[in-house]
Amino acid sequence: MAHSVPSYSFFVDPKFWNTSNSGKLEKFVPDKVVKDLSRNLPGRFFPVLRKVGIERADMIMDLNLPGLYSVSEKQRLYPNKTLLAHILGFCNIDDHGQSGLELLWDSVLYSPPETKILVKDPSGQRVNLADIATNKRQDKNADVNLTVDSTLQYIIENRLEEGALLNRAKWAAAICMDPETGAILSMASWPFYDPNRRNTFNREDHLLNNAIGRVYEPGSTFKPIIMGLSLEKRLVNRNEYFMCAQRIRVADKVVSDPKAYGKLTLDQLIIKSSNVGMSQIGIRFNPFDTYNSLISWGFGNKPGIELPGAEKGLLPPPDQWRGVVPANIAIGQGIAVTPLQLITAISAIANGGHLLKPFIVNSVRDSSGTLVYKGSRTEVATVISTETANWLRSVLREVVLKGTGTLVNTELVPIAGKTGTAQVARKGIYEKGKWVSSFVGFWPHETPQFSMLIVIGEPSKGKYYGSTVAGPVFRNIVEDMYRIEKTGLVLERE
Repeated sequence: MAHSVPSYSFFVDPKFWNTSNSGKLEKFVPDKVVKDLSRNLPGRFFPVLRKVGIERADMIMDLNLPGLYSVSEKQRLYPNKTLLAHILGFCNIDDHGQSGLELLWDSVLYSPPETKILVKDPSGQRVNLADIATNKRQDKNADVNLTVDSTLQYIIENRLEEGALLNRAKWAAAICMDPETGAILSMASWPFYDPNRRNTFNREDHLLNNAIGRVYEPGSTFKPIIMGLSLEKRLVNRNEYFMCAQRIRVADKVVSDPKAYGKLTLDQLIIKSSNVGMSQIGIRFNPFDTYNSLISWGFGNKPGIELPGAEKGLLPPPDQWRGVVPANIAIGQGIAVTPLQLITAISAIANGGHLLKPFIVNSVRDSSGTLVYKGSRTEVATVISTETANWLRSVLREVVLKGTGTLVNTELVPIAGKTGTAQVARKGIYEKGKWVSSFVGFWPHETPQFSMLIVIGEPSKGKYYGSTVAGPVFRNIVEDMYRIEKTGLVLERE
């Protein structure tokens, strides 16, 4: 995904440089440099070219111009261009990491350029003492090995961009995780950028890794988590039901549904995604107890993944849980999360109740081949019982079969999950017509091997429900994965 290739940089020592030779470099260097080389230069060092490929460097060296010297370096290349760019990050001209894994593991990955110490021997020949001192050793490259599946990454980036463009979205994110280990199998953030092309760095929002750095209100994708902790704290029981009018007043605010659902059982609250019913659970919360439960689920904390820039979200302290706040939190409002936090929490439902620390680095070896880091399954907490997790998995399957997530259903593999549609809040005020659409789920639903979250931020083409915007993207990815696994077909990237 990222590797270094040999390159050369050139400089002139003005003491030995003949200005009449400047014209011989015209086809290799900018006009300004040629002009500078045509006059007498001060000092003993003047940079000419940086990071030139071997073929072009050989042509320059063949000119054999006195006073022009080369230094061997390495140049960072990303052969798959935009693929996995937000995770890999990029380097500056000196090959020091500036973002992503390049920044986090710079101490291991950085390869210093060649050093030259030039002197004249008795015959007048120039000798590089640094080459003699180091015996021209060739260091082995360091290696950072990821948990990411490159084929899956390819599929997800294609489908995520397709969904974002189709709905004229402002941003998008996708994460696929192994719920049994916490290993990240794919992580994508849109808009993309190409780390090989620095002109694509112009927009700061393109460089943001939305999967770990974007904080948003999760809406109804948060309801399974609220239901799980409410069952564990015995705030609800599976046999009770809730009367769900179209609207309910909580303190000085009104919580509403698209229509009056009437009497709903506990599972139907999730299947139909009733705000009115879930808000009735919210007003039962003990603020301090529920706050601590959400902390144990990973909210309000940084997730500990091996990537810089991971945000901790926004979980209001319990002394602020007054009025409508508990009801809002129960429906995924008044709390802000990152996509990584949410998929990690949903994976705890998929795996039987265990919150795992997400990891994306499988192993790291330094230039000597020594293992310096090994990623592995790390359990943070047991957040729900196996019984509760099994019940939630069956309910989330019903969401896809006959609830708000029917557009995600496919005959290829049984999917379970939850839709989410949340308003966008800025400075404490919800903006009219601004939404975040999402779908989170796992498959196969009884013994999940994959969990995944799709988030489409601020779609502007009319549709905005998670079921119609994010749901089809989720289904398309699952079907692409299934067909490739079964038939070996390869998708073409446009």
